[in-house]
Amino acid sequence: MDLDAVFEEHREAMCRYFTRYTGDADLAEDLVQETFWRLARRPFGAPHHVKGWLFRVATNLAKDARKTSRRREELARQTPGDGLPTVAADPGEELERAEVRRQLRAALDCLSHKERTALLLREEGFAHREIAAAVGTTTGSVGTLVARALAKLARLLELPGTAEGDP
Repeated sequence: MDLDAVFEEHREAMCRYFTRYTGDADLAEDLVQETFWRLARRPFGAPHHVKGWLFRVATNLAKDARKTSRRREELARQTPGDGLPTVAADPGEELERAEVRRQLRAALDCLSHKERTALLLREEGFAHREIAAAVGTTTGSVGTLVARALAKLARLLELPGTAEGDP
């Protein structure tokens, strides 16, 4: 197995996935490194489906990290990485973007682990069979899981066409 090639092929998608899952880009980078460290130390070499294995391990690491990183996420939101205040190009737009991110993060946090994972893996372009393997369900139920998660997310975000009486 060429670990460098596997890293180059999957690192960017994993960073996006972890950032969306945790809401913390720095934590995402750490989790990517941890996932590849585990692959490199795997006693039986690379699994047959490296991509699926990487994202399954990534999902478990992200789930564990979310449990312990709430306080760190709050501190990271209060100050930028270098500890210096930032000046936004347009403070109104920056505030609006931050509010949208906060609302989306809160809505994602209201989804179950399985729903959130399925949506984020779908966003990364995973096939239904890969999502099914990652969340521990059947391939046939992935479409329903994703559809229900999207509907729940839309209701949580109060998007048009998602009122109680709407189908």
